[in-house]
Amino acid sequence: MEIIKIRDEFIKLGQVLKLAGWVESGAEAKEVILDGEVKVNGECVLQRGKKIYGDDIVEFDGRQMKIQT
Repeated sequence: MEIIKIRDEFIKLGQVLKLAGWVESGAEAKEVILDGEVKVNGECVLQRGKKIYGDDIVEFDGRQMKIQT
């Protein structure tokens, strides 16, 4: 599992995918999120702007990352 550290209280889901290098662009992030390919804490999320906080776990394409603040 990867660990991603953020400076602020939260980060938006689309930004997390780009920060981790899992997608190339915001448009690609939007596509994979709307296709139901991304999970947050085990639940499918369809909101690109969902706020991701410390200790949340994001899953995509067989990979996982944990967010730390």
